[in-house]
Amino acid sequence: MDKLIDNRAKRIKRWLMAGGGAVIAGIVVFVMLSGTGTSRLNVESERLTIAAVERSTFQEFIPVNGSVQPIKTIYLDAPEGGRVEQVFAEEGAYVHAGDPILKLANANLQLETINREAQLLEQINSMHSIRLTMEQNILSLRSQLLELETQIDDQKRQYDNNKELARGHYVADEELQRSKNAYELLVKRQAIARESYQKDSSLRSTQIRQLEQSVESMQRNLGIMRQLLDAQLVRAPVDGQLTSREAETGEFKAAGQRLGQIDITGSYKVRAEIDEHYISRVQTGQAGTIDMMGRQYKLAITKVYPQVQNGRFQVDMEFEGEQPQDIRRGQTMYIKLELGDPATALLLPRGGFYEKTGGNWVFVVNGDGKTAVKRSIKIGRQNPHYFEILEGVAPGERVVVSSYDTFGDVDKLLLQ
Repeated sequence: MDKLIDNRAKRIKRWLMAGGGAVIAGIVVFVMLSGTGTSRLNVESERLTIAAVERSTFQEFIPVNGSVQPIKTIYLDAPEGGRVEQVFAEEGAYVHAGDPILKLANANLQLETINREAQLLEQINSMHSIRLTMEQNILSLRSQLLELETQIDDQKRQYDNNKELARGHYVADEELQRSKNAYELLVKRQAIARESYQKDSSLRSTQIRQLEQSVESMQRNLGIMRQLLDAQLVRAPVDGQLTSREAETGEFKAAGQRLGQIDITGSYKVRAEIDEHYISRVQTGQAGTIDMMGRQYKLAITKVYPQVQNGRFQVDMEFEGEQPQDIRRGQTMYIKLELGDPATALLLPRGGFYEKTGGNWVFVVNGDGKTAVKRSIKIGRQNPHYFEILEGVAPGERVVVSSYDTFGDVDKLLLQ
């Protein structure tokens, strides 16, 4: 037997679904027909920050932190190793040039200096002995030359007499020849003696010059040793403040190890750290300013350090003109570093809107002040106070610059 199936429940469900869809469609059509299709949001104007776009002078700068440092620091290093025997000046004290700071002791250096002095004295004595011997040889050679000159004169007279006597046949030819040979022999001996004297004089001069150079070299070496020995008493090279002393009594310091540093007080510089993003735009001569006690002070970059560490690089800045009073080493300063020359531009004050829009769009308030409409813009340069507007808004227009986080994706604000 067949059973009758009731389809009324299904039909009612289909009617409800169709009716709901028609209602939704009607709402959509109503919105499309009754409005512009934009989404809106009612906002209390008192909770917004609205600023006017204006054309004015724009100065691009970035805020950087700097640390005060003396314009010049003198480092004290150990010229030669030694043990700290005595300390005369405490860290932080003001010292004058020549004031003792500490004293090192090095027994090996003292013994080496004594040995060098003994060697120098020995070399000087040796040089004096050689010089005395040479002078005696010179006197002996001169005496020999003088005797030869006397003998030659005597032999020449005898030879001349024999020549006269030989013309009258009073002297035999053999006797004449012997006197001639004797005379010529003495002349040759004289030439050899003179040549020997000249060579010996040249050789003696060379030897003495070499000895003198050796003595001078030893004296220079000894002078260096004495300087190292004197430098064991470490003195202040300039007037200033002993800002660091890295040595205590009894401590051993190797050659070249740091003993301390002296800052020349009165003139200071500021060492600032800058994000590496700006490294291509920072160079010597660029200006910056600081505000202290209601006054502005100007600085200029004097040195750019090329090394980048942890995403930052350093610059040294020096004060131009007057510098702040009573500043101290290590003091932190907040600097406005200029990145370009001042120029006229269309400016919009900075605000929280940038975090939401990235500077791509803003809400521009209409002339009646009742609505604010979303509009695309283009931002150029910026500083901590203003954005440079390249396009999208005109001078005099007002823009909502406070945060957009609560607006969602609406296109228009209804200001109440």
